[in-house]
Amino acid sequence: MGNRNSEKPSSITILDVAREAGVSYSTVSRVLSGYEFVKEDTRQRVLAAVQDLGYVVNQQARSLAGGKSNVIGLVVPGLDNGYISEIARGIDEEIVRLRYDLLLYTTRRDLHREASYALKLTRGLADGLLLIVPLLTTTYIQTLKQQNFPYVLIDQIDPTNSSSVVDSTNWQGAYDATRYLIELGHTRIGLITGLMGLSSAGERLEGYKAALLDHQISYNPALVVEGDFAQHNGYQATQKLLQLSPLPTAIFASNDLAAMGAVEALRDEGLSVPDEMSVIGFDDIPQASITYPRLTTVRQPLDQMGRIAVRMLVDQIETSQTTPRRVTLSTNLIIRDSCRPMK
Repeated sequence: MGNRNSEKPSSITILDVAREAGVSYSTVSRVLSGYEFVKEDTRQRVLAAVQDLGYVVNQQARSLAGGKSNVIGLVVPGLDNGYISEIARGIDEEIVRLRYDLLLYTTRRDLHREASYALKLTRGLADGLLLIVPLLTTTYIQTLKQQNFPYVLIDQIDPTNSSSVVDSTNWQGAYDATRYLIELGHTRIGLITGLMGLSSAGERLEGYKAALLDHQISYNPALVVEGDFAQHNGYQATQKLLQLSPLPTAIFASNDLAAMGAVEALRDEGLSVPDEMSVIGFDDIPQASITYPRLTTVRQPLDQMGRIAVRMLVDQIETSQTTPRRVTLSTNLIIRDSCRPMK
C-alpha cells in the first residue's frame, strides 16, 4: 500500500479505509468497535489501512453508531480542594492504566448543571459516568437507570440504594474522632457539619452523636453548626461557636478545609491551638500534614476510592451489567499536633 499520510486525517473516511483494505464498510466498523468475530488476517488488513491512511476515529460518530467511545465522564463540584483532587488523581491514574480517556465537567455545586452534564454524557459522549459527592436528583438518576447507562457515585448514597457506590466509613470515622476528644477530657465539643444534603455529612453527624451518647454526654444542638465543607465556612462556623458561653473546648470539623478555617478563626481571636482549643478534621488531604499546627484528622483513602470507582465502572461498561454494588473503605484516625488533653 502506498503512503497517503500527506492527506489531512480529517478528510479520510471509513469508506476510504474499506476500499484500501478491500473489505466492506461494516467490516471496518466491526474492527474499530472491537468486535471479536472478525478473521485475524482481515483485522490486520483493516488496521494496516487505518495506519497507512492516517485515519482518525471519530469517537462521537462511533458512539452514535452503537460502538464504544472509550471515554469516561467525570462530574465534580470543582477542583479547588484537596479532597476532590485526591479522588480525581486516583481516577485519572486508573483510567490511564485501563486505556480510557477522561472527560471532566465541574458543576460549582449547581444542581441544574449537574443534571445537565450527567445527561449530556449519556448522549454518545461517554461510555460511563463517575460522580463525586453529587447533589443528586431522582429525575436524572432514574433516567440513567432507565437507559441502563453505567455510573458510579463516590462518597454519596443514592436514597433508594439502587446505585453503585464507593464511600468510606463516615459514621465510624466521626465516632472515632469524637471519642478521641472525649478521651482527652473534652465534653463540650463543637461540630461543624458538612452540607447536610450529602449522605457523608449526615453519617458524620450521627457518628458524633453516638460517641457522645456512649460516653454519657448529652447532645447539645447549640454546639452544632451546619457548614458546607468550605474553608471560609469553617471560619464563619467557628465564629458562631465562639459566641457560646461557656465556650467549647474542642472543635470537630467534618472535613480538613473546615478545620483549617477553624484554626484560622481561633488564631484571629487570640486562641492558641491546641493549648486553648483542640481541633480535629476529616479526610487527611495533603495540606493537613504541613499546616500549623499539623492537623489531627480522620484519613479517608481518597485516591483508592477513585481507583475502585473506575474499576467498578469499567466492569459495568465491559459486561453490560449494572447491578448496584457498594464498596465501603475503612477510615483511620491520624493523630498529629492540633489536639491536647484538657488541663
